[in-house]
Amino acid sequence: MGRRRNGIALLAATALVGGSTTACAGWGGGVSSGGKDSINVLMVNNPQMMDLQKLAPEFEKETGIHVNFTVLPEDDLRDKTSQEFSAQAGQYDVATLSNFEIPIYAKAGWVADLTSHVKADTEFDQDDILAPMTKALSVDGKIYGEPFYGESSFLMYRKDILASKGITMPANPTWPQVADIAAKVDGAQPGMRGICLRGQPGWGQLFAPLTTVVNTFGGTWFTKDWQAQVDSPEFEQATNFYVDLVRKHGEAGAPQAGFTECLNNTQQGKTAMWYDATSAAGSLEAKGSPVAGKMGYAPAPVVKTKNAGWLYAWSWAIEQKSEKKDAAWKFVSWASGKRYEKLVGEKIGWSSVPSGKRASTYEIPEYVASAKAFAEPAKKAIESAQPDNPGVQPRPAGGIQFVDIPEFPALGTQVSQEVSSAIAGKQSVDAALETGQELASDVAEDYRKREGK
Repeated sequence: MGRRRNGIALLAATALVGGSTTACAGWGGGVSSGGKDSINVLMVNNPQMMDLQKLAPEFEKETGIHVNFTVLPEDDLRDKTSQEFSAQAGQYDVATLSNFEIPIYAKAGWVADLTSHVKADTEFDQDDILAPMTKALSVDGKIYGEPFYGESSFLMYRKDILASKGITMPANPTWPQVADIAAKVDGAQPGMRGICLRGQPGWGQLFAPLTTVVNTFGGTWFTKDWQAQVDSPEFEQATNFYVDLVRKHGEAGAPQAGFTECLNNTQQGKTAMWYDATSAAGSLEAKGSPVAGKMGYAPAPVVKTKNAGWLYAWSWAIEQKSEKKDAAWKFVSWASGKRYEKLVGEKIGWSSVPSGKRASTYEIPEYVASAKAFAEPAKKAIESAQPDNPGVQPRPAGGIQFVDIPEFPALGTQVSQEVSSAIAGKQSVDAALETGQELASDVAEDYRKREGK
């Protein structure tokens, strides 16, 4: 057990100070010492960010501020931002961070408090930002990040397949109801399985959906006073339910299936239902998708809680060490502002608007027309997410599909490997969670010691 503890401690430290020294500037300009009229922005190479880079000349023309971009793949970006922000090197003024990192970085003093900038910026309209997003990016009532685009989770299903079996999806399905439907639609077409659920190891893969299931079954990773609960009856019941559902009615190759594999299975007609990110709906409904117009969308299934959807947002944060915070805020305000969304719609296309963060997005006629199949269910999912109260009991840290502590990526990934092994039939769920409890107990013990408990 001691060896496991050391492993998690090492990985947690790595997460904070950077796990790689090989990350380097991607295409798009890199870092410049520049002058007072330039800023350095470090961001992930997701499509929405690539669109922003194309549109940055509009910002430069409007403000006179030149933007030097460093663009990296997600894993490299996480390494680079943790190195940069923990060292407070001041090399970058703005970076894309998620709602997992921002509260941790804020508590460490690595990111700037944006509250005064928000209040002084009469055009930005913080009240228009969806409340769960503001809450997830704030610490002690102070705002440390602004969302660029966000997502929750919901249940995606083939309306035609359910109809062929005489099944109506409940307005607010429970997990037992979903399991029953999965059994009835399994094999509805040749090669079609009842449901696709992630089985690929990873704190952000398998445990993204599974932790929401644990929450609504009444479980939690830790109690408020840092007692590990991975082997609790509720955690075990939720995990057994998930593993059994995947093994009986889930996708082929489930232990290796993540978001991308489930997306492909759904598009290719190999699964009748899929519980995952709201952002997936855009791909399912895209022009040329074989299932466009055939999909229905229901809230995340529940058991004991009213809501169960997760919350995730790629967001902008300003490094505390930056000497150009005013210019950096102008960029953040522009990138997360209302006018930028309209700029994307007009220049790139309305289906490319970085949605999921502003209420007003869902009032733009052109966007609503392009996303009519899923816009309202996605907005409702995000609005109903409760990052500070995702379960039935108080928690020691925030987060819905994760526990917002530096140790969770290592802990969640190690336990997910055990659960994925159970999905593969190599061990029991009880054995997987016994190992998970040991790992979580080590983390909990460290926190109790820090807090003098």
